[in-house]
Amino acid sequence: MKKLLIAGASGFLGWNLCQEAKSEWVVWGTYWVHPVQIPGVRLLPVDLREEQEIAALFALVQPDAVILTAAASQPNFCQELPQESHAINVQAACHIAQMCAQERIQCVFTSTDLVFDGLHPPYRETDAVCPVSIYGEQKVMAELEMLDRYPQTAVCRMPLMFGDGGPAGKSFVQPMLQTLKQGTDLALFTDEFRTPVSATTAAKGLLLVLQTNYQGILHLGGRESVSRYEFFRLLLQVLFGEHPSPLPGKIKQIRQQDVKMAAPRPPDVSLNSGLAFALGYNPPPLRAEFEALREVFLKDIGWDI
Repeated sequence: MKKLLIAGASGFLGWNLCQEAKSEWVVWGTYWVHPVQIPGVRLLPVDLREEQEIAALFALVQPDAVILTAAASQPNFCQELPQESHAINVQAACHIAQMCAQERIQCVFTSTDLVFDGLHPPYRETDAVCPVSIYGEQKVMAELEMLDRYPQTAVCRMPLMFGDGGPAGKSFVQPMLQTLKQGTDLALFTDEFRTPVSATTAAKGLLLVLQTNYQGILHLGGRESVSRYEFFRLLLQVLFGEHPSPLPGKIKQIRQQDVKMAAPRPPDVSLNSGLAFALGYNPPPLRAEFEALREVFLKDIGWDI
């Protein structure tokens, strides 16, 4: 089998990607802050901000393909610490694209739907980018730099993702469910829209990109555009039935303008993923995704099934 290098294997998306890839590839993965063990995956500690470490990694592994999932992906963190986040979001991405260009191997980069301003959805790959946060700006810079250094790069813009995060990664869902379990109400936006998918579905999309040798920009969003409030209301229905949730905390409606955050947030970055659908990417309906993850979510918050 060919060798796949997953840069950022300990993260939420990287961990899920390892689970999906290891049956078809010899998988190598990197971690840095969070050491992990993944059965069937060879893991190495690598500081992706250091060009020399990336060069040594490529010399050791000699991969046939690379998927870069490592990122400082919290918009508020990037807004408050732009230099620190730039090192991983842009600098590391450029180093990896350069190495892939040198070796002439497949290179896949995970970008974000937050490269758009949210004013003209749904967004196609050809639509102009206009980020409103530093995180979005950094991802745009990485996209441009990587494609400039290695035009054969596949830039995959990822939507909001959820699911099992593994030992070190974090999905946004479990902490919110835990908040409700502890009796604290959760205020969720009714005017912020995304096209979410599970990390398992996203991982399958990334592997499809390798399989089809896709090059250029590709959107890997889901088929449904939902607000945060709608997303969580459906999730609670799947977890606990159509009756009111037994969790003591309740979800409440709120608007973006009512919350002050470090990083500005676009109102609607729903992705048009028609190109990916034509390749064979097939995200299930949200309800089906939630049903498949029901036991995972309930177990993670210590709820008797």
